[in-house]
Amino acid sequence: MTTYFNATASTSQSTATETDPLLPSAPVPSYEDSERNGNNPRKGLHRGLSARQVQMIAIAGTIGTGLFLGTGRSLAQGGPASMLICYTIVGFIVYVTLLLLGEMATQYPVAGSFNAYTTRFFSPAYGFALAWNYWFNDAVSVASDLTAAQLVISYWTTWNPWVISVVFWFFLVGVNALHVRGYGELEYWLSSLKIVTVLAFIIIGVFVNTGFNTEHRFIGLSNWKIPDAPFVGGFGGFARVFVTASFAFGGTESLGITAGETKNPSKNMPRVVQLVFWRIMIFYILTILLIGLNVPWDYPNLSNRTATTSPFTIVFQMAGSTAAASFMNTVVLSSVLSAGNHALFAGTRVLYGLSVSNPPQAPKIFSWTTSAGTPIPALLLTSSISALCFASSFIGSGELWGWLQNIVGVSNQIAWLSIGLSSWRFRQAWIRQGRSLDELKFRAAWTWPWGPPFVVVAVSILIIIQGWSSIIPKFSPVDFISFYIEIPVMIIMLVMWLVVKQRRAAPLVLPEDESSIVTSHRKYHDLVDVYAVDLLADEYTEDEDEIRHSDTDVPKKQVPGVLRTLYHWLV
Repeated sequence: MTTYFNATASTSQSTATETDPLLPSAPVPSYEDSERNGNNPRKGLHRGLSARQVQMIAIAGTIGTGLFLGTGRSLAQGGPASMLICYTIVGFIVYVTLLLLGEMATQYPVAGSFNAYTTRFFSPAYGFALAWNYWFNDAVSVASDLTAAQLVISYWTTWNPWVISVVFWFFLVGVNALHVRGYGELEYWLSSLKIVTVLAFIIIGVFVNTGFNTEHRFIGLSNWKIPDAPFVGGFGGFARVFVTASFAFGGTESLGITAGETKNPSKNMPRVVQLVFWRIMIFYILTILLIGLNVPWDYPNLSNRTATTSPFTIVFQMAGSTAAASFMNTVVLSSVLSAGNHALFAGTRVLYGLSVSNPPQAPKIFSWTTSAGTPIPALLLTSSISALCFASSFIGSGELWGWLQNIVGVSNQIAWLSIGLSSWRFRQAWIRQGRSLDELKFRAAWTWPWGPPFVVVAVSILIIIQGWSSIIPKFSPVDFISFYIEIPVMIIMLVMWLVVKQRRAAPLVLPEDESSIVTSHRKYHDLVDVYAVDLLADEYTEDEDEIRHSDTDVPKKQVPGVLRTLYHWLV
């Protein structure tokens, strides 16, 4: 496996050289010069995202259409109990996955994130298939979010809903064409709005459930006792919620993608990993519980072929305020914008990472960046997949959004599975090469050694069972394809990479006296040798200039300790 190890190491080194401003071999202007001039003449991505922006980006990737809109579909298909159980299970799996990714992203903050780690520690062929699959996932996510915008806008009008998709598309491409700080700042404020909205929903949801609603009745657990509740659709309905939950939690893993553009990642990445997900779990579990308590699973137009209604809007309507419900729908629309912005950014960076790898896994044109560090060609190709959203005119927005949601949800699961595989091999390599665990810049000690195998097994089970309803009691070809199409595609791309690499490999020339001993050198896999993989390449070393100018969102001397702690927890 030495050949593939060399390729993997070269990939990491090449990527770091083009994207890491902190390497000694790549002298760059100081942060003061960069800020004073307004740009950086260095080519490649820039470390322009601050700690507060990275934390909000991680939140924005998970609190989006999956929570504000997808919960309506989950409730209609599985019922309140299925929704609460499935979201809790998936949330725990993602939390462990996030810890595993945090270990690698803190040690090796390179462009491409977990795709690069899969290539480096597990298999280049699998890494190639994964990277393209995840790029397609992000591109389809943009289309999904633009389709969701059509569903949200139908609350006010049914006139040409595709217009909102066009407007949003131009806005998202424009924002992402600017410096990465522009993307980060937009995400920061949109995420702040969503967090305030979720907190307001939790408070209002409690009041609505206890009798402060238009019917002036105590709701309690009554919606869990209506016909077919709390488990709607039997086991098939229960299993189906896993994919919508995976869609909702998708995006958490992309915080690793931001590692290549995060200031002082050895300090900021562990902070993000340790704090952000607990906030998301609190928001999700409380929100899911209140939605299941207040909204009946058979609410009209909750989720059907042409419509999907946000449970958030429904609860505000139940509170008796049409204006508040309209405002909530506006917030849902802004969350759609945020989710699309996040997916477009992540997909663009994945495609850029493919183009700068060695050997290249995408055409070199996608490695071109502006002086502000924006990969424009990668941005344009990623955004072009959004044209899928216009198929809603023929299929129905609700139906199309459901299919896209399934595809993205399964793709998210494949990403989590791959992080588990990469972490498994990374940890094996670290131990077998005799490196001390104390050398790790971040270590989730309580996940050793069971974390990686748990993620791999748990996610594999989800992928297998969640399409149950597409087979039993009646086979649905379209639903089955939306659940499982990505598995054969991954296999085909993996095999194609192996075949191409095998044909390009130099023929083995043996001495005459050994020709009778070795008859074949053909290999049918390219698993990385954990004893040979280079664990030193791309390890991050703090730069004094970067540490000196790292973010301090609130000067410590100006704010009392308690207030400062509260501020950082919230913001």
